[in-house]
Amino acid sequence: MSGSILVVSGPSGSGKTSLAKKLLDIVANCYFSISTTTRKPRDGEEDGVDYHFISKDQFLSEIDDGCFLEWAEVHGNFYGTSFRPIEKALAENKIVVLDIDVQGHKTLREKFPKLVTSVFITTKNMSVLKQRLSSRNTETKEILEQRVINAISEMRSIGEYDYFLINDDFNETLEALTAIATASKFKQSLIDNDSFIKSWKI
Repeated sequence: MSGSILVVSGPSGSGKTSLAKKLLDIVANCYFSISTTTRKPRDGEEDGVDYHFISKDQFLSEIDDGCFLEWAEVHGNFYGTSFRPIEKALAENKIVVLDIDVQGHKTLREKFPKLVTSVFITTKNMSVLKQRLSSRNTETKEILEQRVINAISEMRSIGEYDYFLINDDFNETLEALTAIATASKFKQSLIDNDSFIKSWKI
């Protein structure tokens, strides 16, 4: 067996990040991949805890150095997933939990087709999403409108994911996500069939 990758995606405001982080308190041997971003920290966010906050120039330099497993420009800011800590966690047989967008999911799926299990999380409708985004009080009206537009676009990628969750009740959604994470450790694709069968015959 090897480590596995659990990708959690969904529109901004769907609750995916809160769910992914809470998952770490329940499922053993998980590593939450902290993304790097060029956007400014929101109130209460900490560098190295919520994100690695760096300048645009530094981010572009790290792209050139091949530091990112995947990266994208979202809402005018850059976001990326550093490769080395993920490689280390996989070697330690951990479940690597990634909170990334649909573009990042496609990249991970191409690079690690056997390791990835993916979940798309959203609200029950657009009105709820708008309410959650507005309640943050952290962004301008224009940015909120852009997030809703992007959410509509992201919803078209639901069919590319293994699982689909509607986060209407946080605890119920967390229970479902926990079940998916636990099951992801036992995917047949993680097994080297020939080696296992050979050792099984002994």
